[in-house]
Amino acid sequence: MKLYLNDVGLLCALGNSKAEVFPRLLAGDRSGLVETGGFGLNGPLILGHVQACLPELDPKHHFYDCRNNQLLLAALSQIHPTVDAMLAKFGPSRVGIVLGTSTSGVRNTELALAYQAKHGALPAQFHYKQQQVGAGADFLAAYLGITGPAYTISTACSSSGKAFASARRLINLGICDVVIVGGADSLCQFTVNGFAALESLSTGFCKPFGQHRDGINIGEAASLFVLGKEPGPVELKGIGASSDAYHFSAPDPSGAEVVRAMQLALDEAGISPGDIDYLNLHGTATVLNDAMESQAVHALFGEEVAVSSSKGMTGHTLGAAAAMELAFCWLLLDNNDQQGELIPNINDDDYDPTMPPLNWVKQGRGLGRQINTCQSNSFAFGGNNLSIVVARA
Repeated sequence: MKLYLNDVGLLCALGNSKAEVFPRLLAGDRSGLVETGGFGLNGPLILGHVQACLPELDPKHHFYDCRNNQLLLAALSQIHPTVDAMLAKFGPSRVGIVLGTSTSGVRNTELALAYQAKHGALPAQFHYKQQQVGAGADFLAAYLGITGPAYTISTACSSSGKAFASARRLINLGICDVVIVGGADSLCQFTVNGFAALESLSTGFCKPFGQHRDGINIGEAASLFVLGKEPGPVELKGIGASSDAYHFSAPDPSGAEVVRAMQLALDEAGISPGDIDYLNLHGTATVLNDAMESQAVHALFGEEVAVSSSKGMTGHTLGAAAAMELAFCWLLLDNNDQQGELIPNINDDDYDPTMPPLNWVKQGRGLGRQINTCQSNSFAFGGNNLSIVVARA
């Protein structure tokens, strides 16, 4: 059964819509990564902020009123006509919602507890639902009147990639005709300081695959797709998942299970490594991840496929990263550029000479033809690996 990604809504550090994000992405724009106070215990950090004036939630949804759900509502507003058309055609019981996140609305709890410490009571508008991992799917279902399955997957940085596998399963099993699928994560002290405790934060701008890389810049984002059987501009061709369970936070240096995930996605798509025009790497700019991924990609693709990490422009958006970066691939495929301009790997550094050589995309570089097929990688704590192949329909 062919499944299509009919539409996408997107906001991140690069901009607040597809029209804003895409040219800045191709230009290698790092202006969305800004030095920010109020999140790190040891002073300001470079973080990827969404700068949009976010929509307010209706008072009847006050249980869900948090920045994470405002990000989702902003992304939904970009695809509302497509969603409405699907609801009208299939009915609310045949539409599902599957999202990925890592910390959801935890920022609201942080602010509420700070208020309690100062005033002796929690703020009147605070409700625990605002930080629940499943709050985003619950909110969108309530907002849209959807009665089909609605749930959230949280597997750290592969969360919204896993959501695509789950959403596809709902359609293939005949439970849904359409699924709204994607993810959102918003900035919070809990996450920022957790990565600081792991010594995984960069001291400056992150340098994906750079010789002097020293960690990530955390960012926030939301991305929502409409997935279904109705023909659309981009086809979901294959998904590959694997788990190496090597270490709680460090990847298996061999990258064997990452190779397996990429190969499974290619097999399901019925194509070979040489058919991929562009591979969006997980590319966190941590020493261990980049070393492992470069080895895995070289083992499967050699030096042929064009590759880059987009995190040098957005930061690592954690539970939203897989959906956001798949949205970047969607934009490449939906574009009619006959020169096939690609997403550059921005790191302001030399490439690490200890890594195997790869076909890194430089700013302004294109294929010299339309881009037809893309692949995107996402990896998470515990060795939770995912790779997705999409193609021009």
